[in-house]
Amino acid sequence: MPRKAARRIGISLLGLVGVLVVVAAAALGFRAYRQSLAAQTLAIRSPAGVQEGEFIEIGGIKQWIQIRGEDRNNPVLLFVHGGPGGTTLPISSGWRPWEKHFVVVQWDQRGTGRTYGAAGDALAPTMTLARMTQDGIELAEYLRTHLHKKKIVLVGHSWGSFLGIHMVKQRPDLFSAYVGTGQVVGRATFEKAFALTIARLHRLATSAGNNEALAELEPMALQPALTPENRLIADRWSKTLGLPPADGFQLAGPIQPLFMPDVSLLDLYNWRKGAAFSAQYLTGRNGPMFQSDMASIGFEFSVPMFFIEGDADGVTPSEPAAQYFKEITAPHKEFVQVPGGDHFIPFDRPDEFLAELMARVMPFARD
Repeated sequence: MPRKAARRIGISLLGLVGVLVVVAAAALGFRAYRQSLAAQTLAIRSPAGVQEGEFIEIGGIKQWIQIRGEDRNNPVLLFVHGGPGGTTLPISSGWRPWEKHFVVVQWDQRGTGRTYGAAGDALAPTMTLARMTQDGIELAEYLRTHLHKKKIVLVGHSWGSFLGIHMVKQRPDLFSAYVGTGQVVGRATFEKAFALTIARLHRLATSAGNNEALAELEPMALQPALTPENRLIADRWSKTLGLPPADGFQLAGPIQPLFMPDVSLLDLYNWRKGAAFSAQYLTGRNGPMFQSDMASIGFEFSVPMFFIEGDADGVTPSEPAAQYFKEITAPHKEFVQVPGGDHFIPFDRPDEFLAELMARVMPFARD
């Protein structure tokens, strides 16, 4: 290559790098500006308010929690996130109204978000339902002492509903009420979800006139057994037929994850990395949600029990939860069906979810 041409290329590359650096700096500057505005929007300014975020020792490791509320005298609400590995910190701006009535605690569970970022893959041998249930119990004990409460409200979403109900079963003395949403009851939840998937695929194949797909899907539609072979068939036709996700959702909060204050780019990376890590040990055919049956822990509970379920939830359909709920005995229980509600009611309908908490749960939450 002639020296003059090489020089031109070198200058062009340097120019390109310079442009990229300027663009990146501008993007980071814009993000910092938006985060500053978001911090003002979400700030707790009341004299009795609480706004904390810290690592605490739980189960022999440092685990991240966030505590926010306008009045520390209000009941404490511990939100046990789903996923598993699905930290709620970046997607919780819609809960700002909750903080007027509750002290809201969010927890990056073992294998999640900042907790995963601090410990990494060394957590692998400890990623069990038993260990994580004990983690949650230790956290509840800490919150009682730290916030001077006798009992707290536990809200569990999806995987968190499976984990949370084990926590409540083992230590009912710590909790004033249990609220499950997107409630998982074990294998039955995923069998029903699979049956709904096959029904949706069958409708798509029929509409498209895809005889090859119908030949494989029709027997499964008659008997939608959740086997590895059937799962592979469903996955293949989901891609071919363009099956949309069972539940996509739009956050109702004012702030998108990228602009949440105190959420770094590393936090966003650990959010994704932790979710993938946790899935290896807690989901799938060998995971505790699939292998365990909620009936195995019994139907008797000594705390008020509430299920708030969307009737359009395609991830954890409400029918198995409703069947399980019928068998439950508790001092008080209510099953709430939200018309048109999907799997993510706390996030895409936070005001509606809060209204249910206020009307049904708050009377039991005062200690």
